[in-house]
Amino acid sequence: MLSVDIKSIKIIQGNSDRNILNDICFRMEPNKINVILGKNGSGKSTLIKSLIRLLDERLYTVSGSVFFDNIDLLKVPPDKLLSIRKNKISYVFQDAINSLDPLKKTEFYFRNYIDDDKLVLLLKEFLLPGKDKLLKLHPYELSGGMAQRLLLVIALLKDPDILILDEPTSGIDTPISNLILLKLKEFVGAENKSILLVTQDLQFSRNAGDRISFISEGRLSPFYNVSGFFEEQKIAGAENFISAFNELL
Repeated sequence: MLSVDIKSIKIIQGNSDRNILNDICFRMEPNKINVILGKNGSGKSTLIKSLIRLLDERLYTVSGSVFFDNIDLLKVPPDKLLSIRKNKISYVFQDAINSLDPLKKTEFYFRNYIDDDKLVLLLKEFLLPGKDKLLKLHPYELSGGMAQRLLLVIALLKDPDILILDEPTSGIDTPISNLILLKLKEFVGAENKSILLVTQDLQFSRNAGDRISFISEGRLSPFYNVSGFFEEQKIAGAENFISAFNELL
C-alpha cells in the first residue's frame, strides 16, 4: 500500500534548517486503520502532509522516500502526483471550512458527481442535507461538523485506495464522531483500502485504530496492536506518553 522511509523533515529558517522529524519508517497494510497519536505541535500534521507533498517546498525539505504502487511520491513528476491525489490517495484536512473556497458553492466540488447515485447515498448516510439544498450553500453557511462530513463525502466519492485524515473528530460532537467512525470502518473493510489518521483524541483512537503509533520528541514509534498499546501498556515509552498526554488535554 504505502511504504514510508523518511530520513528527516526540516523547516527552512533563513540560511539554516531546523529538524522537525527524523527517522520516520512504517508500512501501511490493506484493510487497516493506522492511527498516529500526538500532542499539539508534535509534527503529526506535518508528517502526513509530507507523504503526498502538501508541504510548501519553499519552507520545508523532506529527505527519504514514500512508495505507493512502486512510485516514489517524493520524486514523481507533479502531473503524476496530482493524478494520484485525485484518484488514489485522498486527504481530508482538519480545518474543514477553511479548506473550501468561500466564493464557491459546494456544488463546485461535486461537478463531476452531480448525477451520481453514490452522492445521494453518501449525503444521506452522513446526515447531510439533500443535494438540491446542500449544493447551493457556500462553505460559510455550513457548521464545522457539516464541513468535516462534506470533505469526507468528497474523499469517498473518489473511491481512493488510501484515505489520510488530519484530526477527523476535531470540533465535532460525540454522535457525529461515532458516525464518522462507522463510515471509516465500512471504508477500510472494502478490498485493498487503508486509512492513516492523526489525532490527539485517545478515545477515538482506541475505538478506531487497528494499529497505533505515537510521535514524541521528533520521532515516530513503531505501530502496535491497539489493545496492547492501551491495555497492557508494556510498550516502551507508551505508558509515560499516555500519562503525559492526558495531563495536557
